Amino acid sequence: MSAPTTSRPRADSPPDGAARPGEHTHRGAGSPREGAGVTVRLVTPAEHEAVADLLDAAYGHEYSISDSYRAVLRDVASRAAEHDVWVAVDDETGALLGTVATPLPGRHISPLALDGELDFRLLGVAPAARGRGIGAALTRHVLDVARAQGVQRVVMNSGPQMTRAHRLYEALGFRRLPERETRVIEGEGGGRLHAYGLDLTPAPAPPPPPPLLPR
Repeated sequence: MSAPTTSRPRADSPPDGAARPGEHTHRGAGSPREGAGVTVRLVTPAEHEAVADLLDAAYGHEYSISDSYRAVLRDVASRAAEHDVWVAVDDETGALLGTVATPLPGRHISPLALDGELDFRLLGVAPAARGRGIGAALTRHVLDVARAQGVQRVVMNSGPQMTRAHRLYEALGFRRLPERETRVIEGEGGGRLHAYGLDLTPAPAPPPPPPLLPR
């Protein structure tokens, strides 16, 4: 899976159906079903409402969320205007399976990130798509975006009640950053947001070309 070279489509983007920089197709990495037949690409304006519904369903399926947080979840248009909003799409049906947002190069999407770090927010998987490895595929896509931007660490906040997400991040190598858990959340239960981070290793250099043999 190659790292994305750019985040936003340009005027010379390939036509629909052609591969674009930043798009990833996940076909069975890790396990036979993990992310199989799924492409991760940037959201289109026509999909903003569907992504809002997906996030509303993903977060409301398991957690009690406040009206103010639901408004943040659903404001996909404003988020996409300032950052990159990615969607995981089923290659066969075109259904939206999940989403995540990352900042543009040199910017942050939350107060957690420091210089040299990339943060991400609002990773959500449609309830009907759970068990297909969509969350893992989206998180790995975030790691590829981070490597392409040349940062050293990926960080994120997660609500203390989101134990399913915590298990996913820990399985992918993220570790708690308790010294940076300073944000108190509103709503039922309250508490402090968990902070997680993963230090990136540089992408391996391509092998040198084989030596030319004398004729």
